[in-house]
Amino acid sequence: MITLENLTKSFGARTILKGVSLEIPEGQNTVIIGGSGAGKSVTLKLIVGLLEPDAGRVLVDGADVQQLDRNQLRALRGRIGYVFQFAALFDSLTVAGNIRLGLVRRGCDEALIRERVEESLAVVELSGTEDKLPSELSGGMRKRVGIARAIALKPSYILYDEPTTGLDPITASVMDQLIMRTRDLGVTGLVVTHDMRSAFSVGDRIALLHQGEIRQSGSVQEIRTSDDPIVRQFIDGRPGPALVRRSVG
Repeated sequence: MITLENLTKSFGARTILKGVSLEIPEGQNTVIIGGSGAGKSVTLKLIVGLLEPDAGRVLVDGADVQQLDRNQLRALRGRIGYVFQFAALFDSLTVAGNIRLGLVRRGCDEALIRERVEESLAVVELSGTEDKLPSELSGGMRKRVGIARAIALKPSYILYDEPTTGLDPITASVMDQLIMRTRDLGVTGLVVTHDMRSAFSVGDRIALLHQGEIRQSGSVQEIRTSDDPIVRQFIDGRPGPALVRRSVG
């Protein structure tokens, strides 16, 4: 389980997170929704130790991420896959080269590397693309390679940063199906998105991050039927009064 306890994070005078607490249970997909700049991606970076909180802590399987030494942090990251918003593939490497990179760093032998590359590409339905360069792939295919790279390491957790951003509706639906397929393989998922269609498709639990705080969290049904005005405004896609006044002023 991943547990966020009273996380606070500021950049200069701007406070992004204000005491965020949330549990990400094992074997489920937890979705954090919220507008642009709400702190969703910052939360992911805190979990893997790319950023440090100003206060609070992140626990992964009971271990405090901020208290880990370099070797322990490397081992932790080996259990957490990270799917970046724009895939973050190395342009000079082939699809297979991108996937095998983490396996090589882990010291896997060549036979296992080939097996993992083949298996992970089959899961994301990209078998046969091993020798292609990222520039030869569509945006959706590059994101699928990002998922393949993550699952090749057999992680316990996968963090997805805006997985459907920039995708057409059909490709976004394919991405949702892959996230669900990965969960069915036993991987715990944490998805950050502002795409409510995707959130309702892949989530077991959903939390709304608003003005640096968790406004509400619960099951998909609880969020769908919420009577909290801020939650309703977000999931219905309605601007608040302040936004309306600014747009007409």
